[in-house]
Amino acid sequence: MKSFEWTVVGTDIGPLLLAATDEGLVSVVFHADAAVRDKVLGRLTSRLGAEPVEDATGLLAEPIRQLEAYFAGGLREFDLPLDWTLSSGFNRQVLRELADGVPYGTVVGYGDLAARVGQPGAAQAVGAAMGSNPLPVVVACHRVVETDGGLGGFGGGLETKRELLALEGGLPEPLF
Repeated sequence: MKSFEWTVVGTDIGPLLLAATDEGLVSVVFHADAAVRDKVLGRLTSRLGAEPVEDATGLLAEPIRQLEAYFAGGLREFDLPLDWTLSSGFNRQVLRELADGVPYGTVVGYGDLAARVGQPGAAQAVGAAMGSNPLPVVVACHRVVETDGGLGGFGGGLETKRELLALEGGLPEPLF
């Protein structure tokens, strides 16, 4: 049976579970405590048709290095092979546009992102695509916000979204 490698890394926004296949980084999961880890590994085993192996051959060394540099403020653009297996159709199209077209330190509205992929009325579908993003932080769904200035939703929680936007200079740090 095929396998995928995984590990949990500590970050400024809490523990992240990273998983990679031979194709590239396939999953990033927030709040990766033991219960979340076990649930995610079970889901990935089923979805990928592969067995989890704890970071055996170093597939995750470069993603870990780049995430550390990102959280230290020294990396503005991830340059990693990505495995898009866990995303398809409209969601994959939107996530690829986000990855390629919304740089560090900027934000885009849900409706604007929908228009960029040729579906100007699909703001809610873009929200669903962001919610299904298997690669948050690396594919920066935290950069997608409501047109009226609201943060919108975020799978990692709104406080995590605020922290990521503040790190990138896209949101002022709160004064207290």
